[in-house]
Amino acid sequence: MPRNASTRSRDGSRRRHASVLLLTCAAIAACVFAFASCSKKSSSDSGSESKPLVVGFSQIGAESSWRTAETKSIRDEAKKRGVDLRLYDAQQKQENQIKAINSFIAQRVDAIILAPVVETGWEPVLTQAKAAGIPVILVDRGVKVSDDSLYTTLIASDFVAEGRMAAQWLAKALNGAGNIVELQGTPGSAPASDRKKGFEEGIAPHAGLKITRSQTGEFTRAKGKEVMEAFLKAAPGQVNAVYAHNDDMALGAIQAIEEAGLKPGTDILIVSIDGVRAAFEAMVAGKLNCTVECNPLLGPAAFDAVEMVLAGETLPKNIVVQDRVFDQSTAAEVIDSREY
Repeated sequence: MPRNASTRSRDGSRRRHASVLLLTCAAIAACVFAFASCSKKSSSDSGSESKPLVVGFSQIGAESSWRTAETKSIRDEAKKRGVDLRLYDAQQKQENQIKAINSFIAQRVDAIILAPVVETGWEPVLTQAKAAGIPVILVDRGVKVSDDSLYTTLIASDFVAEGRMAAQWLAKALNGAGNIVELQGTPGSAPASDRKKGFEEGIAPHAGLKITRSQTGEFTRAKGKEVMEAFLKAAPGQVNAVYAHNDDMALGAIQAIEEAGLKPGTDILIVSIDGVRAAFEAMVAGKLNCTVECNPLLGPAAFDAVEMVLAGETLPKNIVVQDRVFDQSTAAEVIDSREY
């Protein structure tokens, strides 16, 4: 073979090997890129699946031990389920709650839990939440809106029934006759309105029972004491019983009665609502006669509702929490079993 022909043959062979090598490298690079892309997508999908739910909780405040127990229940359940909970304490002001909900909407939370301080004035902000596709779960108090699709469900006790149970117990204890002073909750709130309504319905069959004075104690112990002091000064010796819309106001009333030189639970009967541990302690001490339970441990039910609605399930508009009546006869037996 001539020298030039041999050289051309070797050159052609080198070019063919180079071409094969380039094609092989390109194929390997393509595979590596595809694998990296798939791995990145898989990692991203996995991260999306493990992202915790973000839930905003607008709480009324910390005006009572009952409210504190409810907040703890919500917090504990969120931690248990790995939920990113955004808690906002409104300090008893509706405008603060509305600001909180607007903030939750801006943060694009997955759901909102709301304990409304009053019943009215929620329609605009709840309409915004609905437009943003964020479900709202109401706990312990309801709202009055023209369109009930603005919230998913209400998880709460039957406040009217609670007031009625308190009235029935007191009517029996007073043998159907006596003067009653009433310590009301926050004006405009569902429990205050409904517990008053239920109590009035409960004493209606007893002509001898009369509510002689009624004033708000704002669901706080300090205000309950202040109002009770005024009641005792206005009608000394004429008060047979106290009906308080919550235990904290009843405990404040007990202080006022003692400072007036009277014996709470004996000289003046006291019935209240909530069933917090301090109320059981007062019953064991003989100072409070009866409390109607209103269970604040709503965390599990609230987050069950959140998970169900986000899964596309339909919930009942009202989920009623069952409550019971406790008095001095059973307080000592059950106090150690109380969770709040």
